[in-house]
Parts: sequence; structure tokens; C-alpha cells
Amino acid sequence: MSSSSSQQGAPLAPEKRETFSSRKLFILSAVGSAVGLGNIWRFPYVAYENGGGAFLIPYLVAILCAGIPLLFLDYAVGHRYRGSAPLSYRRLNRKAEVLGWWQVLICFIIAIYYAAIIAWAAMYCWFSITKAWDKNPDGAAAFFSTDFLQTAPEAGVGFDFVGRIFVPMILVWLVTIVIMVAGVNKGISRANAVFMPLLIVMFAILVVQSVFLPGAVDGLNAFFTPDFAALKNPTVWAAAFGHIFFSLSVAFGIMVTYSSYMKRKSDLTGSGYVVAFANSGFELLAGIGVFAALGFMAHNAGTSVGEVATSGIGLAFIAFPTIVSQAPLGSVIGVLFFGSLVFAGLTSLISILEVIVAAFQDKLGWRRTPATLIVSIPVAVISLLLFPTTTGLYLLDTMDAFVNQFGILACALAIVIILGAGLGALPKLAKHLNRHSSIKLGTGWMVLVGGVGPAALGYMLINELQTKLSEQYSGYPAWFNGIFGWGMAGALLVGAVLLSLIPWSKNSKLNDPEYLQHQENVIAEEVPETAVKEY
Repeated sequence: MSSSSSQQGAPLAPEKRETFSSRKLFILSAVGSAVGLGNIWRFPYVAYENGGGAFLIPYLVAILCAGIPLLFLDYAVGHRYRGSAPLSYRRLNRKAEVLGWWQVLICFIIAIYYAAIIAWAAMYCWFSITKAWDKNPDGAAAFFSTDFLQTAPEAGVGFDFVGRIFVPMILVWLVTIVIMVAGVNKGISRANAVFMPLLIVMFAILVVQSVFLPGAVDGLNAFFTPDFAALKNPTVWAAAFGHIFFSLSVAFGIMVTYSSYMKRKSDLTGSGYVVAFANSGFELLAGIGVFAALGFMAHNAGTSVGEVATSGIGLAFIAFPTIVSQAPLGSVIGVLFFGSLVFAGLTSLISILEVIVAAFQDKLGWRRTPATLIVSIPVAVISLLLFPTTTGLYLLDTMDAFVNQFGILACALAIVIILGAGLGALPKLAKHLNRHSSIKLGTGWMVLVGGVGPAALGYMLINELQTKLSEQYSGYPAWFNGIFGWGMAGALLVGAVLLSLIPWSKNSKLNDPEYLQHQENVIAEEVPETAVKEY
């Protein structure tokens, strides 16, 4: 009787932490996170605008000197401290927990608007078959803004819902939540094992089809012809570094969380190189496909590629529909392109949401299913209240711009300074990376993370700060930018501090036996100083 009572009063044992069942599934999931919408609709235009083929030089330098070293930093923190972003940083140092919650809140903002873009892409798969935009006499741009989004004339917050967006957004959230409830192996791993091969096959077919279109060569020439004079411009190098930070999912908390699910004896650096270069390979593939299609568009319009080249939403939902209407087998091109956006978006949304779910699961000791539902349903509801509306595009544009620059960049800068100069954690993390990795790190890696990283991030952040302060973003009202731009960016940091002050539950994973055993193994297996090689 007394034994039974004591068991009832005791806290529940923490749920055993899941791990990826194989290195291949981790790599697929990490690549799935890295390969997102930006690879398809942002990289080609960034490269074209910043020297064409010559941009590959600063791009490669940025990968090797900042992207991969900071990717390794995320891997080291997550794998050594075996937790979500807040838990891993808390275990590294009690005062560093706020960094993890900052990343969680960044992911929250991205998740609520990312689902809307996936829903748009899903609808445009169908529109590619019906060529719905042809019914608007003013073309694809007018169809997107007026017929599809039904965009309000001024920036603001309204709750006039658009059914064409609301319904597919519900479906996006349902699919995502079902995958998340299933867990790391049965959900995230399996979803990436299906979506990533589909994405690669679909995009490869799209590229092959695009390069045989009339005028495709002109597009490829525009994309690859090097302008070496551009390399003298500091903004070109800043563009390369900025793109790499976002492209590799560095400082989102995603790679910290995913690496915590890797098995104890994992080749961290070898896996990191595979993920980084797989991501870059897909970006180059996207550049070929996109600019071949834009070359065809320019050929048909009797103009230059520069006149039709654009980035982001304009490329996806205005330029490509025009190509679909004009190209042979245009409907196939449209389904392949927008289907690729859907799959790339879903794999990224899953990883973004996992950062949030894992954080609350670790801190409050919740089991996987209730943690997913308690976290995901409110995120989905907020997303469904704000973005399938006539003012959704204004909110998305502003929140995306400010969370990227004053969320991700600012958080990344804080992390490299605090972990490097503040806590002196880099030597310890380098040792951990070297335990079972095929490529060893040393002083060079620490210099890149502690020196090059802060310099590049600081430069970009100051530039963005000057730009945003000099004029109202996109000409939106000051109150709108103040609340959903500057206010949102500031609220992320304040919210992170408040979340870090919440006491850890007795059922949390802060001191669970599995982690304590892991730490004993870490200490026993760390590579001696003499075995550390230069990066």
C-alpha cells in the first residue's frame, strides 16, 4: 500500500529520447530542413544580382568560412548536451538558456507564416492545370494579388478570410501535425524519406524540361556569366554570407535539435559536409532550372533576361505562372515547380515546428503526443487567424523581413560571441566534434567561429539596421512596421528571457539519467589535445 502510494506521488520518468535510426535518415532530415523555399526562389536571383558566375567564389568562401563552421557549432551543442535548443544551452551554461528560447520564438514566427506560402503553392499546383490566371486580363500579377489573395488596398490587420487560402492552410497544418505526433523516427524521418526523393526527382525533371525551352541558353548565360568586377563590392560578399546563414538553417535551433537525436557515436563533421554540399548542389540545380525558364520567358517577350528576372514571391507566383501559360507542356512545368515548393516547404516546416515542440517537451516533461498537440494547435490557430486574410500578405512580408534580420542574424551574433568570448566553450565543443568524426577540427575552426562569424554577422546586422532606420519598410505605415517589425523583433528577446525564467518541471529532462550517462561517456571518450588537427 505504502509502496503504491509512493509511486503515485513520484514524478513520471522522462520519456526516453528518440534518436534517428540511421545516419542516412539524419542527413535526409537535415537536408530537408536546409532545402526550403529560399533555395528555389531566392538563391538564383541573389547569384544573378551579385556577379552571376563570379558569385560562386564568395558563395564558396561563405560556406567554408562561416556556414559549415557555424553548422558544426550547432551540431556540437545539440549532440553533446542532448536536448532541444533551450535545454542544450542550459546544460552548457545556466545563463545561456535564453539563447535557446530566442531560437524557439524565431521558429514560432516563421512557422505561422511559412504554412501560408505552402498553401499558396499547393493551390498553384491546381491552377497550373486550369491556368486560372489566364482569366484575368491584367495577367498573373493581377490574378495573384486581386483574385487569389484578394489583398486589401492598405497594410493593416483585418479578418476578412479568403477561402482559397484558408482551406489549403488547414490541410497543411493537419499533415504537419500528424507527422509531428508520430515522432522522430515514425514521423519526421519517414516524411523526409518520402518528400526529399520526390522533391529531387520532380525538380530534376523540371530542370531537364526547362533547359530545352527556346531561349533557355540566354537564361543560363545570364545566370553563369561571371562579372568579376562585382567581387570588389563588399555588398556582394555580404549577400553571399547572408544567404548561407539562412540557407543552412544556422541559428534557428533546428540543427541543435536534430543533432540531439543522433546516436552517440556519430560522424558529426562528415555528416555536416554532406548536408552543406547537398544543400548547395540543390541550389545550383534550382538556379539552372529557374534561369532556363526565365530565358524562355524573356525570349517570348522579346526582352532581356534582366527584365523578367525577379526573386521570392514575384518569381514563384507571377513569373512562373506566365511561363506555364506560354511553354510547351506548361502545366507539367507548373505542377513540378509548385509541387517542389510544397515538398520543400513541408520538410522545412516540420523542422521548424520540431524546435518548438522539443523545447516544451524537455522543459515541462510532457510526452510526445500531448506536447505536439498542446504546442502545434495554438501555433496553427494563430497562423489561420492572421494569414489567410486580405491583409495576410502585408503581415507575412513585414514579419519575414524583420525576423530574418533582427531575429536570426542577431541571435546568431549573440551565440558566437557568448559561446566564444563569453563562455570559452569552443575548445570543449571542438573536442566533442572530434570524438567520432572523420574530419577533425582545431584552432582554425575556433578562429572561424569566434572571429570570422562575429565579423560577418555584425557587418550584415549593422547594414540592415541602417537600411531599416533610414526609411519605412516597403512604405508601410509607421505603426504597422513598429508593431509587426520592430515590436515583434524586440518581443522575441523579451519573450525568450521570460521563458528562461520559468522553473524546470520535476518531470523535465534537465537531469535525466540517460543524459548523465551520456556525459560520462563523453568525458571518457573525448579526444586528447594531441589528436586535434587543424581545420
